[in-house]
Amino acid sequence: MRRLAVAGLALAGLAVALTSPLAFASPTPASPEGHTSSVRALDDPTIVAIFDAANTADIETGALAIERGHSKEVRDFGAMLVRDHKMVRQQGRDLAAKLGVTPTPPKDDQGAKDHAAAMKNLRGLSGANFDHAFLQHEVAFHKAVIDAVTSTLLPAIQNAELKALVVKVAPAFQAHMLAAGNLDAKLEAK
Repeated sequence: MRRLAVAGLALAGLAVALTSPLAFASPTPASPEGHTSSVRALDDPTIVAIFDAANTADIETGALAIERGHSKEVRDFGAMLVRDHKMVRQQGRDLAAKLGVTPTPPKDDQGAKDHAAAMKNLRGLSGANFDHAFLQHEVAFHKAVIDAVTSTLLPAIQNAELKALVVKVAPAFQAHMLAAGNLDAKLEAK
């Protein structure tokens, strides 16, 4: 179960990219009916690239929590993120190599922009304010992942092994969201 939870958290970064309307924007030709679409479909190489970026983002966020966390619980949570996401990022890279998939980052990656903004915001905080903002970020991030996985990611994945990984870890998203919320409530009550 811990392995599922780790992988579920690793995919959290996908939510930022998948739930943003600009994440995969690219002009497409008009359909026979004359309609145009501004969003291209996700493909497996793009999903693999987002997976890698999500792990890297969570490593960075975890490292920041180690550095700025006011409470030991938040610093420990950050250390877990760094440790687990390095491992899961490597698993994603190994799967991509095994499948012969060349990760292709999305054009105009809104996920990267959103991560940079979140990091800037968190870097400006300290003490209990940092802990609260960090944990609230984790709650929102996981909620977005749950929504993205069910509405966007699973329907787009073509490779059976990649899809199996996502299906296997999907239940962990809810647990991570609840854990971050519970830790935030515990620290707020002190």
